[in-house]
Amino acid sequence: MKNPIGIISMQFVRPFTGADLHHFARAAKLGFDFVELLVPEPEDGLDLAETRRAAEDAGLFLVLAARVSPTRSIASDDPANCQGGLDYLKRCVDVAEGLGARMIGGPLYGEPMVFAGRPPVPRSDADIAARAERTVEGLKQAAAVARSAGKVLALEALNRFETDVISTTRQAIEVVDAVGDAGLGLMLDTFHMNMEDRSIPDAIRAAGNRIVHFQANENHRGHPGTGHIDWPAVMRALHQVGYTGPISLEPFRRADDRVALPIAHWRAPREDESAKLMAGLGVIRNALALAEVDQ
Repeated sequence: MKNPIGIISMQFVRPFTGADLHHFARAAKLGFDFVELLVPEPEDGLDLAETRRAAEDAGLFLVLAARVSPTRSIASDDPANCQGGLDYLKRCVDVAEGLGARMIGGPLYGEPMVFAGRPPVPRSDADIAARAERTVEGLKQAAAVARSAGKVLALEALNRFETDVISTTRQAIEVVDAVGDAGLGLMLDTFHMNMEDRSIPDAIRAAGNRIVHFQANENHRGHPGTGHIDWPAVMRALHQVGYTGPISLEPFRRADDRVALPIAHWRAPREDESAKLMAGLGVIRNALALAEVDQ
């Protein structure tokens, strides 16, 4: 299937547990081809075999999103945290095997900032180089594990407020090329690209065949088509580089505009969002169709 389109599980519920497997059938009914799950934590109690069967029964496949933390950071100068990051990525591969998933994406290097309460600090040139070296070395080890298991890790750049390791597509390309392993590719997210890349289409063209996963998100994290991302231009660039892989939607809720609302925090739905999800899906599918004929 060319460019299957999926939805991240947080759109329905968080945490995702065995009681939530019925959402797979809902996602399929809305027209999605896969669901992107956060890599479950042991305390979530999610039965991997049961979850895999439920997805397959709904006609869906699964993609995974890694959940890094300060203690799961291959870029960290703390040896325990650095090892914790590598151990976590290896566990993600095991979880992917249990779920029948091939792709594990996200900020694999670790070092979360704002959501982990870690403020930005100045870095010396030597410190910057050492962090980059640890990142590449850790990803070399993790990519080899993923490749051996028939999986692929998808490295994501996050905006400057969420990480100080990889924030631009150019930086992500540099790391993927330095690792040089088929077990590691590039994941692009237009929400972050909108802040950090000079041109989203140009960044896509620069990334080229390194792209293994793509997240189509609005500049304000709302449903596609409600912001200012130029979707025809974005999908035209993806078509130009021959990308036929998965595209996931990760819309956060924007319906509540109260002053002082903590909008960066996940909130449960207060209404049936089926129409909004289907409309956003239509925006992306239509832009993809236009890209194919507008050449």
